[in-house]
Amino acid sequence: MPAPNSITPKQLFRLIGTPQSPILIDICMDADFEADPYLIPGSIRHPAKDIEGLVNLIGDRPAVVICQKGKKLSQAVVSLLRGEGVQAEYLEGGMFAWRDMPDALRVPAKALSMQPKDSLWVTRHRPKIDRIACPWLIRRFVDPNARFLFVAPSEVDATAAMFDATPFDIEGAHWSHRQDKCTFDTMLDEFALHTPALDRLATIVRAADTNRHDLAPEAAGLLAVSVGLSRQYRDDHENLAAGMHLYDAFYRWARDGFEEQHDWPMDRKS
Repeated sequence: MPAPNSITPKQLFRLIGTPQSPILIDICMDADFEADPYLIPGSIRHPAKDIEGLVNLIGDRPAVVICQKGKKLSQAVVSLLRGEGVQAEYLEGGMFAWRDMPDALRVPAKALSMQPKDSLWVTRHRPKIDRIACPWLIRRFVDPNARFLFVAPSEVDATAAMFDATPFDIEGAHWSHRQDKCTFDTMLDEFALHTPALDRLATIVRAADTNRHDLAPEAAGLLAVSVGLSRQYRDDHENLAAGMHLYDAFYRWARDGFEEQHDWPMDRKS
């Protein structure tokens, strides 16, 4: 019988990267974390004994609490949170079980240390492909509370300096195109987020963003929808909100539906 108030690594794996993903709270002891400095994508580090802070952080969202082994620490914290009316579960087996699961994603803390909690990013205005795909990746797999600024190309560097923001997808920035790859590829590399689904999506983003539609037949469709969204929404943040739904759908296709085909009539044999 499954343990009460728990979720298995496989169940959590299916939720990560989707809009249904819970808020993930890593409460591993500092010594344990320093010995294995990796996080499940989208996790937020927080002290285990700061229950009031956790209640405020989680709010009315469902949460999964993660410790090293999924035993006394996370189970006790979940029980305390449940007593406060919080929708919390603990990860069965903790980080050890997650680490041992095939194809489990683990983001190196070194990469995350480059970004503050509730990170702020800045890029050129009027985003279409890479500058929508990258925010989607960050919010779904790195920092669910990340914020984004869209400014004139000439103002990106000054804005980054004034607001302590991280520039991306602009020439000369750390987070930008490298060789024949686009910024989305760079983020997959830096955050160690390579999976078959994300690599499949990256190929489409790269093909559409660099006008190499021979790399993926889906690129033409992504370009068309991206241009259409940019024309439909004058406000870049409304465009991003719509683009999040677009990339949510592309990710589910890349993960679960890329082999599905459609034809008419249904009984066609050739």
